[in-house]
Amino acid sequence: MNAADFQVALRKAERALAKTDPVWRSHVKLVGPCLIVPRSEGRSHFEQLARAIVFQQLAGAAANTIWGRVHEAVGSPFTAEAVMQQTDEVLRAAGLSNNKLLSLRDLSAHVLDKRLKLASVARLDDEEIIDELVHVRGIGRWTAEMFLMFQLGRLDVWPVGDLGVRNGYGRLFGLDAPPTVKELEVHGEGLRPYRSVAAWYCWRAADTIDPGSKTSRKETSGVPDEKLRKKV
Repeated sequence: MNAADFQVALRKAERALAKTDPVWRSHVKLVGPCLIVPRSEGRSHFEQLARAIVFQQLAGAAANTIWGRVHEAVGSPFTAEAVMQQTDEVLRAAGLSNNKLLSLRDLSAHVLDKRLKLASVARLDDEEIIDELVHVRGIGRWTAEMFLMFQLGRLDVWPVGDLGVRNGYGRLFGLDAPPTVKELEVHGEGLRPYRSVAAWYCWRAADTIDPGSKTSRKETSGVPDEKLRKKV
């Protein structure tokens, strides 16, 4: 799907979501257009997954600094072959912890020996892709779901383990507490086939609605807040 077609699909998803409930309709109108933007044209699948590994459990500024150093050390294009050509010492000097170094090596090994075929991964359905990715050290379901949403532009991903989505849903619907994972799974059934868009609007609710209140503050960013993400 090209960029123009994807934007058409997002507008269709917004209209469908707004029709499911007056709460959604009001929130979509308040927030405005969904700003999910697939990054596949700007960053390779391998580079995006490597970046996700580096960013885990780090604040945005620190993560960006370390990622920049790692990227500089590996060079462009950022490939599995180039990662494997660098020594552990060089990658540690760039700021990688031992666990992240092992994860980056494992991702590279999966790509090089064809256990993970990123060139054709977009042909698989969502659960098949998640199953492929979680075999890599350091990549769990949440990271795989973010890859589906923000790299491949999949529109029906429902990251029920994400704390921001759970908090946002609870605040949006005035719940006393965020829904559990199982409860959110049930709530998401009526939002198919556009649950990624619903998740994005839940992130916005978590950003803008005070706990215990339905009064939204000014909208901020168009991507999940790092503080609200449940890291994997």
